[in-house]
Amino acid sequence: MAADDQDRLISARRREDDADASMRPQALDDFIGQQLLRENLGVYIQAAKARGNALDHVLFHGPPGLGKTTLAQIVAKEMGVGFRATSGPMIARAGDLAAILTNLEAHDVLFIDEIHRLNPAIEEVLYPAMEDFQLDLIIGEGPAARSVRIDLHPFTLVGATTRQGLLTRPLRDRFGIPLQMKFYEPEELEAIVRRGASVMGLEITADGAMEIARRSRGTPRVAGRLLRRVSDFALVAKRSPVDRHIADAALKRLDVDAMGLDAMDRKYLECIAKHYGGGPVGVETLAAALSEERDTLEEVIEPFVIQKGLIQRTPRGRVLSEAGFSHLGLMPPRRDAACGQFDLLNGSEGA
Repeated sequence: MAADDQDRLISARRREDDADASMRPQALDDFIGQQLLRENLGVYIQAAKARGNALDHVLFHGPPGLGKTTLAQIVAKEMGVGFRATSGPMIARAGDLAAILTNLEAHDVLFIDEIHRLNPAIEEVLYPAMEDFQLDLIIGEGPAARSVRIDLHPFTLVGATTRQGLLTRPLRDRFGIPLQMKFYEPEELEAIVRRGASVMGLEITADGAMEIARRSRGTPRVAGRLLRRVSDFALVAKRSPVDRHIADAALKRLDVDAMGLDAMDRKYLECIAKHYGGGPVGVETLAAALSEERDTLEEVIEPFVIQKGLIQRTPRGRVLSEAGFSHLGLMPPRRDAACGQFDLLNGSEGA
């Protein structure tokens, strides 16, 4: 899944060419979007600083590319403490976790990305560290094994996950501040695009920034990537400032349509429309028809097309909505009024 997804320009997954620290906001007030989350997080940070305590453990959950890592770094900066980052798959042994935790200073922030991928045995070690700031380790093997308890400095664990449902209940309950990240509105993404263009030294008009924002799938990471590619086309064509027409022409060449869908998305929608009459069709059947993994469909393609109302998940399978047919330029089959499904038999209702 990862390889196919990362090849897509509109993938929300992190890519090596996304690394640009200058594009990231450095303070909570500079962070665009997620207004309620930011306001609440600001209150929690101010209260922790006023009490002189470490901030409660924070869990950011939501789709990739929305700024979870950036917010974790901002939390450390706002608290005025150190920041240490790792990811769930990288912590292979209890000793790895112990090495990280024992090197934290008082009130430091430890950021664990993809925390849902932690090994269950590592989670068991993490529980007392989060609750009591103590580390219980078994030293040695067999009859010579002994338990050692290590006191830790109070710290803040900031976890990030795109799959909150995969977190174990005991781990999820130990986060005092769970915060859900949501997709961004086009107006918020326009402001992000204009800020990014300013950092890049690129002249862009308001309608040019909005054209990129509308096709960014509600995701700042995608907006930044599209901005860089549009700037490439504008630079070679010697066109400045970048307006709506320039952005539209560049994005069409990149195969990103007006809604932000790419060829992979459209292939998925067309499969439901043309091969299965609009559905319902099961996800396993779709995965086989498209030669894709089920996880790829559920994690990569479906979140955005569901959010845009192009398909619906039903107990019987995926159903293409009228908006989905319209986006493909197709006429939807007549629906059966009795059951709310498409009438594919061209007979009378209920036949």
